[in-house]
Amino acid sequence: MAAFEELVLKPVPLEGQPEDADLRKAWPWWKLKKWSMRVINRMFSRLGDPKLLKEDQKMLAQHFRKQWACKFLQSYLQLLDNKRKGAYLPDRVINLALQYLTTAVLKPVTYKMMKPQLELILFEMVFPLLCFNEQDAELWRDDVHEYVRKGYDIIEDMYSPRTAAMNFVVELVNFKSKENLQRFITFVVNIFMRYNESPPEARPYAQKDGALLAIGSLSDKLKHTIPYKHALEDMLVAHVFPEFQSPVGHIRAKAAWVSGQYADIEFKNPQHFVGLLQCIVRGLRDPELPVRVDSVVALRNFVDASQDLNEIRAILPQLLDELFRLMNEVENEDLVFTLETIVEKFGEEIAPFALGLCQNLTAAFWKCLGDDAEEDDDVGALAAVGCLRAISTIMESVSTLPHLYPQLEQLCMPIMFKMLSAEEQDVYEEVLEMVSYLTYYSPQISPAMWELFPVLCKAIHDWAVDYFENILIPLDNYISRGTATFLNTKEPHNYLLMTMEVLKLTLGDLECSPPKTPFPDDDTVPAPKLIGTILQHCPGQVDECVEPMLMMALRRLQGAERNHFKCLLITVVANALYYNAALALQILQKHGVLSDTFAVWFQMLYKTGKKGKRILFTRAVDKKICSLGLMSMLALPAESLPLELQAGMGQVLPAAMALLSDLKILEEEDALRESRGYGDDEDEDLDDGEEEDADLGEDEEEDINEEEIASLLSKQRAKEIRFGDEDDSDDDWALDDDDVESALDSVNPYIFFSNIVKSVSTNDPARFSALTSSMDQANHTALQRIVQLAEEKQLEDQQKQQAAANALLQAPVLS
Repeated sequence: MAAFEELVLKPVPLEGQPEDADLRKAWPWWKLKKWSMRVINRMFSRLGDPKLLKEDQKMLAQHFRKQWACKFLQSYLQLLDNKRKGAYLPDRVINLALQYLTTAVLKPVTYKMMKPQLELILFEMVFPLLCFNEQDAELWRDDVHEYVRKGYDIIEDMYSPRTAAMNFVVELVNFKSKENLQRFITFVVNIFMRYNESPPEARPYAQKDGALLAIGSLSDKLKHTIPYKHALEDMLVAHVFPEFQSPVGHIRAKAAWVSGQYADIEFKNPQHFVGLLQCIVRGLRDPELPVRVDSVVALRNFVDASQDLNEIRAILPQLLDELFRLMNEVENEDLVFTLETIVEKFGEEIAPFALGLCQNLTAAFWKCLGDDAEEDDDVGALAAVGCLRAISTIMESVSTLPHLYPQLEQLCMPIMFKMLSAEEQDVYEEVLEMVSYLTYYSPQISPAMWELFPVLCKAIHDWAVDYFENILIPLDNYISRGTATFLNTKEPHNYLLMTMEVLKLTLGDLECSPPKTPFPDDDTVPAPKLIGTILQHCPGQVDECVEPMLMMALRRLQGAERNHFKCLLITVVANALYYNAALALQILQKHGVLSDTFAVWFQMLYKTGKKGKRILFTRAVDKKICSLGLMSMLALPAESLPLELQAGMGQVLPAAMALLSDLKILEEEDALRESRGYGDDEDEDLDDGEEEDADLGEDEEEDINEEEIASLLSKQRAKEIRFGDEDDSDDDWALDDDDVESALDSVNPYIFFSNIVKSVSTNDPARFSALTSSMDQANHTALQRIVQLAEEKQLEDQQKQQAAANALLQAPVLS
């Protein structure tokens, strides 16, 4: 420890230091100091709080806290004081020193040491780093595009002294608010007043820039703290609004940025909001590029906060023109975010511009990935992802206008063909989302879109099994909306055969003994869902596939670990029974797994937690298909049932009733949540701690170098698709499919149940008596309730049909 302290404090020789700034910061002496500080910072973050550590680490942590935490803090403060007095200090060293100070704010022992020196630290060491400086002015003047890039580059932020300084201020006023917030705001207000009192030629523009940056960065705190929250509108009017007319470009840019941070406050005078919005719109045509960029970014917040879009609606075409003109000049994902917000806000109103928007976005996308783009251009990669996400947003906004989709498809087809490959994994999910929209909302799936089907299947085979859940969505669309093409096309592609090969790959080929199952449960979850899609949408047309589907699912069940995955595999049996109960039972009997399959199924159906609540098949879609499958067996003539099954048929009716009773409760809970405005994940009655098999080990902080960080950020995805391991219950571990459309949506399970019960009781009273003889009074009551519910559902359907017919009759006749 003493050696690290010495390395931090040891003066760097003046002799031999390079004159060039880039060479100077890479000089071995400074690199030695930088790496020493990184080690110290890591020790502080790991050992700074003994209470959070394991028992065998606490002694070391206590020693570090008592003996070294404050010593290192004093060493860092000495470095920053040297910088304050004019000495050279590389940006990375300043950044690391401020990171340590930020962590020190949260630790009582180090904060106690800082407290007497806080005014010096805050106002003379930290605040000057927030201000516009000579390096900023030089970059603005000589390479304005690089100035913009650095301002919005999250990698740059990681090493920036300015970002580290702002983080320190934010942590200080958030965690030590009573002692520091008023003091800092008073300091900022004094800068504002001194600025206003000075003649234009003598105004402290650099300090005003830093003060605006501080006020904007503290927006979350100030918007929720009395009395500041009530003074924000006046602050904007007095100290921000006039700066849109400033002769200094960086002040105009900062005014736009700060306005965006406070666009969502409640304005007492709506005209102030309109006035700021108008200034932002005028900023889109500012002669200085950074002002235009900051104005576009701020515009997003104003559009999002606007209660009356008429102000923007009137100039929407011009706004879009300015936005794309800027996108052609700068690769910046924040510009795309603004476009997304505009599209989302205006919805169908964007339709007249949809084709033009997509045309510009596809051009911007190719530019971001152009031949002259650098391989490690993370900003360009993120902007490219943003372009694709914006295209998807446009597709969603015009989903009620299917006639636009063929033209959108034509624009996007080159991107989809090129990007659905292993080399383009950075944008794979975004392209899949586009494919999903085009296969779902288009009037029909075009031959060109069908050419992507084998590309998707090949990707799963070659490298994309991690994306199987995403690929499932367009595959489902192909099967459900292009069923005839899917089933009948043999050349040049046999789509059904390709799908079966995907199932063999992921579930295990039956010809291998034991079956080859190289993928874990979470990667294979989409496979049984895909089987369900085929069986539900192709009734009576894939008899030859039922046997391999069933047996692949049952063999995979033997090695399945996750309860949710086991449930999905059992629903393959339920889907097969609903598809053709006689065929499914024949297959199970042929392979000698009939009794075992139903034993496992019923054991899972009745598995409950500590509170007696069913913990498997908890999703509505699982309850529905399981009840349909069980009732499909009851619909078969008694004599056609295998002998080994006949003795257990008395369990089938109560099991189906239990599932439907649970389904009814789920529907009532959903209706209650919807009426109260709750989200899908709120107000759930979960059995804490039941069926958990998550890894509960301590999270370890990974050492990731700068190249790895850059790579990860360049692969940033719009959606998280991998399943978590927190809990093995259905709703927590897997994505909820209850809102996904399926062929079963038109099937009312209560009516289906009631019709079969009535048919059996009417046509074979003795069998019905045998089925119900072992039922207790509670089950008889449940049976009557489900039949009554079915009658109510039938009446509701009839009333809806009659209302629709009446509406059609009353519609005006076009002559």
